[in-house]
Amino acid sequence: MDTLLTPIQAAKILAVSTNTLACWRSTKRYPLPWVRVGNRVRYRQTDLDRFITARSQNVQPAAA
Repeated sequence: MDTLLTPIQAAKILAVSTNTLACWRSTKRYPLPWVRVGNRVRYRQTDLDRFITARSQNVQPAAA
């Protein structure tokens, strides 16, 4: 079973504020899935991992 994280936990992993996550949810600025459990918002750990991986940059060192 996938771990559900609170917005505080997700924000800490992504190094953003909970307000930023709320903005992303309301504007759909980034495709970060979230889950509503009752009146609470949760994020799946696997979705956060995919989100981070999709934005990872492979920077090549400059040729000497």
